[in-house]
Amino acid sequence: MRFLPIITTFLFVFVKTTYAQTVNQTIPSKNLVPNGSFENYRKKSGSIRNAVPWKEIASVDFYQNTLTNDTTVDKGAADGYCYAGLRFQKRYKEYLQVKLVDPLRRGTVYEFSMQVKLAFWSNAVLKSIGVLFTKAGYTKQADAVKTNMIDSLNKKTGVFKAHNWFTIHGFYKADGGEKFITIGNFTPKIKMDMMRMNLFKLGFKESYYFIDDIKLIKFKGTEEVVDVEIVGPNLRDNSTDSALVVKKDVKVGDKITLNNIFFENGKYYLLPESYQELNKLANYLLKNPNLQIQINGHSDNAGLKYKNLRISELRARAVFDYLIIKGVQNKLLFKGFGSEIPVASNDTDEGRAKNRRVEFEIIKN
Repeated sequence: MRFLPIITTFLFVFVKTTYAQTVNQTIPSKNLVPNGSFENYRKKSGSIRNAVPWKEIASVDFYQNTLTNDTTVDKGAADGYCYAGLRFQKRYKEYLQVKLVDPLRRGTVYEFSMQVKLAFWSNAVLKSIGVLFTKAGYTKQADAVKTNMIDSLNKKTGVFKAHNWFTIHGFYKADGGEKFITIGNFTPKIKMDMMRMNLFKLGFKESYYFIDDIKLIKFKGTEEVVDVEIVGPNLRDNSTDSALVVKKDVKVGDKITLNNIFFENGKYYLLPESYQELNKLANYLLKNPNLQIQINGHSDNAGLKYKNLRISELRARAVFDYLIIKGVQNKLLFKGFGSEIPVASNDTDEGRAKNRRVEFEIIKN
């Protein structure tokens, strides 16, 4: 069957008038959708909530591996190993939602794409599925403003390309200040948007779509130059004040300590003083997208062993979460070691301070 995505008239006209101006521009690689391929997650679980920082409306499934009963040619994830699943029934629908790395800027054109595949057990298809851009997130039907969507629409055959992955793609001109994207079906009555695949089989209908590899990137040269006062952490700051130093010839197994990471005593919440060091690490990873790292948390030997192990893991996870929220798409892992691997004596205050540390280890370069 043939699938033809149709973008709203407003968006199509805009792209038509600006494409000639941007065709020769280099599209930046920075993806404003954090964890766009769902590859980074806190633990193995069927809930998308563990693919930080994604949120769900209803109950969205999360897959870390290919389903064992999937016998289709194009099985598994579109990119990597992980992907999400959205279920639609005549009185039920699900949404994926995430806060963008940066708010969208007024007048700027953004290019959106995602990979979609109809699940092999579906007996119905949707006529439309797309993405909504909002300032505060989608909470009710009134939030689904058509001019703030990129929506794929196929009223004749539905959003369907056998059981293969296909791309939903479009352009969006920002009103300014949009912070969230929401993915799903925004028709007021979902049952009116579902098409049965076999007209001779009556009864229960379900459309189930796998989602993967979500990207939102900005065209250069399409935004007005605006003077901006930067307050607080700045990912684009290239100063060398931070203690983070990464040698050029890193190899697998190398460990680099993050020296300016601060937590309250006995706590695992990052303090703002940590942001400069972590922003530099995020910037380094963005420039080296093929690098895979593991964030290691360590503690001294004061207190109970199991508590030290737990807090070292939670502190490593806090760094893991921060990097993803800043837009890092690299594969990241985290692990707590407690007091198992000291780098100094625990007999002195200075030695214990050195042992309480967070580092990152090169897993793949």
